[in-house]
Amino acid sequence: MGLKAWVSCPGSRSPLEEKFVTASPEDNVYDLVILGAGSGGYAAALRGAQLGLSIALIEADKLGGTCLHRGCIPTKALLHSAEVADTIHESAAVGVNSSFQGIDMATVNSYKDAVVGRLYKGLQGLVKAGKIDYITGWGRLTAKDTVEVDGTPYRGRNVLLASGSYARSLPGLEIGGRVITSEQALQLESVPKSVIVLGGGVIGVEFASVWKSFGADVTIIEALPNLVPNEDVALSKALERAFRKRKIAFHTGTRFSGVKQTDSGVVVSTEDGKTLEADLLLVAVGRGPATANLGYEEQGVPMERGFVLTNERLHTGVANIYAVGDIVPGLQLAHRGFQQGIFVAEEIAGLNPPAIVESGIPRVTYCEPEVASVGLTEAQAKEQHGEVETVEFNLAGNGKSQILKTTGFVKLVRQKDGPIVGVHMIGARVGELIGEGQLMVNWEAYPEDVASLVHAHPTQNEAIGEAALALAGKPLHSHN
Repeated sequence: MGLKAWVSCPGSRSPLEEKFVTASPEDNVYDLVILGAGSGGYAAALRGAQLGLSIALIEADKLGGTCLHRGCIPTKALLHSAEVADTIHESAAVGVNSSFQGIDMATVNSYKDAVVGRLYKGLQGLVKAGKIDYITGWGRLTAKDTVEVDGTPYRGRNVLLASGSYARSLPGLEIGGRVITSEQALQLESVPKSVIVLGGGVIGVEFASVWKSFGADVTIIEALPNLVPNEDVALSKALERAFRKRKIAFHTGTRFSGVKQTDSGVVVSTEDGKTLEADLLLVAVGRGPATANLGYEEQGVPMERGFVLTNERLHTGVANIYAVGDIVPGLQLAHRGFQQGIFVAEEIAGLNPPAIVESGIPRVTYCEPEVASVGLTEAQAKEQHGEVETVEFNLAGNGKSQILKTTGFVKLVRQKDGPIVGVHMIGARVGELIGEGQLMVNWEAYPEDVASLVHAHPTQNEAIGEAALALAGKPLHSHN
């Protein structure tokens, strides 16, 4: 059910929900005080409001947080512009004569900002419709049931910490000038001629993909052995092959040692003696938890390396304090925080929701080609289950993929004679296929279950069905 439906759908309340219907904030006392209005915080606020809880939602920046304003949404808008640029470059091959006139970053940024603006306005409307008290200002936990904003205390029968994350750097590597993070990268007014990207994870490869499509020379430096190192190694190697074909340079197993800024660019050195020059250095070494100076430690909230520790029900073990999103160890994904926010609201309302299984959360990297996965990698599956079976269905055997002129594959991992525990894909637009993969993994489907489903033709979605057929022992098309 979409957010709008949650807020506007009248529906009948269960007895568990009914007990909160008459709750209203008096003397700044609420059923739930939320510190941070990003994906986790606003989802908890909207769901809590639907359940009749009185809500105070506190945010120092903008409603929607990093994801909406400086992360998921603006970066995917850039990636769409990049996809259109690639389409123009390749149009002659499909009989469409067109010419590429260049990138107008002012218009790209206007398009990106308009997308963000429309979503921001819609979210503001949802919060207003939910009769949520939205408080703008820097909040700080000053007691186990109190968040203070500009001297005003807001007491909560429950408190949710959802303060999000920030773009990390390395020790001694200062951000400024020609050394930028993703936040500055989203505001560039021109396309750099050359960029060095420090970090080959999700953020690094997405920006590398955009800039290459826009015409820049790109080099990635990654300390670990592979790009997108958290993915199944088969996906990492396939992405590396695709990036080589796109002439995106990368050095894996290579550690950064320093950078010097000049009037015209940056000179980056690595521990193995390489020297690289470019216009800019993008620092994309991950995101850190935004928990400093917010009073968490003083109230006894358990912390480790800046992260807030919780149990599987997202409770900190202190009073009625919960935590969600990027400040909780695990996948730093907006949709994870979003679902966790819903979970906490339902937990507080006494609905006893099922715990969220981390490995069942889908992951998508929106570079070209896209990388999408859910569940366990082959290595993780072997570690957890012992003997496993895998299959890769090559997109060369898929009609729609041939039409789109994309390469890649769908890889399924199952327990020996058991359910599918991992789905791993690479290719254009495969992020749109991960929904079925999520159902397969979370509902513990057997290959035979999926093989018996009818997949529409011609779609890339058929590749999942073909992979399941192969894993069930009855392949119809060739596979690897």
